[in-house]
Amino acid sequence: MRDGYPKVLIVGAVSLIVLLIYSGLHSYDLLTWFMETLPIMIALPILAATYRSFPLTSLLYLVIFIHAIVLIFGGMYTYARVPLGFEIAQWLDLSRNPYDKIGHFMQGFAPALITREILIRGNYINGRRMLNFIVICIVLAISASYELIEWGAALWMGQGADEFLGTQGDIWDTQSDMFFALIGSTVAIIFFTKLHDKWIKKVVDNENSR
Repeated sequence: MRDGYPKVLIVGAVSLIVLLIYSGLHSYDLLTWFMETLPIMIALPILAATYRSFPLTSLLYLVIFIHAIVLIFGGMYTYARVPLGFEIAQWLDLSRNPYDKIGHFMQGFAPALITREILIRGNYINGRRMLNFIVICIVLAISASYELIEWGAALWMGQGADEFLGTQGDIWDTQSDMFFALIGSTVAIIFFTKLHDKWIKKVVDNENSR
């Protein structure tokens, strides 16, 4: 058991809380901000509560932090109005603000590593190919569930859901959102497997030495 939380995690958590408060106070639409940043409000207490019994790798905490930053700015400005998105649209000569695709890429990237770490450390899956397949399936299930939540929000909020949905007139927005989540999970598996395995080994070795 650990005596306390590492300073870096405390600083990261406090930074996110401060950014959450600031973004909420300066949000374009408060309801949209709340719905977009709700995952952070749920995740932070869970991560704090499970740290002693199941600490994640430092790599994963970093990825979760970056994902949270993406969500915070998306909630603060709404995804269709994030300034970085306009810069990217100008660089790539795009007709819409693509910041929401960064969000959905991270929605695939972060959950892929989270799922992968839980499955590996729990010895739930035998074989790398099956592990990769299950990870991608879970990521797509998460992405599809989020799109269903957006659909429910649209029905509940009516026209007020436009800021939350952020479709910007794209009739294929739902499909492209899930596709970017797929890309994110694939990138995580192809390019970060070896690095992730090293960090998992460190955590497991540390646990076994106690």
